[in-house]
Amino acid sequence: MTVTRRSALLAGLAALVGGGGLYALLRSPSAASVRARLAATQPAPTGPLSVFHLGHSLVNRDMPAMLAQLAPAGHRYDSQLGWGTTLQAHWGDAPVSGFETENAHPRFRPAHEAVASGDYDAIVLTEMVEIRASIRWYDSPEYLARWAEKARAARPDVRLYLYETWHPLDDPEGWLTRIDLDHERYWLRQVLGPALRKLPKDTPIHLIPAGPVLATFVREVEGRGGLGNVRDRTDLFARTEDGGLDVIHLNDIGNYLVALVHFAVLYHASPVGLPHALSRADGSPATPPDPDTALLMQEMTTRVVDRLGLSGIRT
Repeated sequence: MTVTRRSALLAGLAALVGGGGLYALLRSPSAASVRARLAATQPAPTGPLSVFHLGHSLVNRDMPAMLAQLAPAGHRYDSQLGWGTTLQAHWGDAPVSGFETENAHPRFRPAHEAVASGDYDAIVLTEMVEIRASIRWYDSPEYLARWAEKARAARPDVRLYLYETWHPLDDPEGWLTRIDLDHERYWLRQVLGPALRKLPKDTPIHLIPAGPVLATFVREVEGRGGLGNVRDRTDLFARTEDGGLDVIHLNDIGNYLVALVHFAVLYHASPVGLPHALSRADGSPATPPDPDTALLMQEMTTRVVDRLGLSGIRT
């Protein structure tokens, strides 16, 4: 098949699925090539880290505060957040919705200032979901690479991470199905892979696989018919003011699980045995998972992070 005929065929297939989605996927790096790029490990931290979180409400204020309580004494962090904010908007090429509200706390630091300072051992970058929209309309890999380049220019040894999140529970494709499929088709192939192509080969961006850990834990706990104070996936999610289910934002128990994933990746350590009764960012007691539930969360976190092998950890 000639190059011209092949290009025409790909363009036609892309039109059939609407807006070039299939064409973009076919042109993306394979998941295997991304895994190979991230196969090299990095040394485990020898002490507490300083971490900058760039993102939105799936980072929130409480999850980084919980991480700090799980981490070695001396762990410190700052953040810049928004409402459903893209990496593009944080860069300054679009407005950051909810900027004043989300950053009205002592841990706020302007993102460009923070990343350029070289003050942080690790920078965690978070893209907006719906991830399909971020890829198609907001140049996710381009801006992921830009933030990585800026961070490395300021501090060559900085540890860079992409926080893999999730999407609403009521997604028509199915919540677990989306997490399972999105890991390769979007997070690896259309965000992380193209970003890594833009960067020098010695610049890794490792993965914090919160979505896959959530899915693994939910399958396990629902398969048991519930465990402790988590009966099913809805017990990980917040409630609205009228008592309805918030289908995207986590509650204290869900935030605890995501904090475990961050701990395991950032510190190259199993979270099994860590405390489960923590505080929110404002100092109030968080609702903890029951002890057996917390242990299962810790075990599932270790299992998934080790199995995926995308976080730069020697196993």
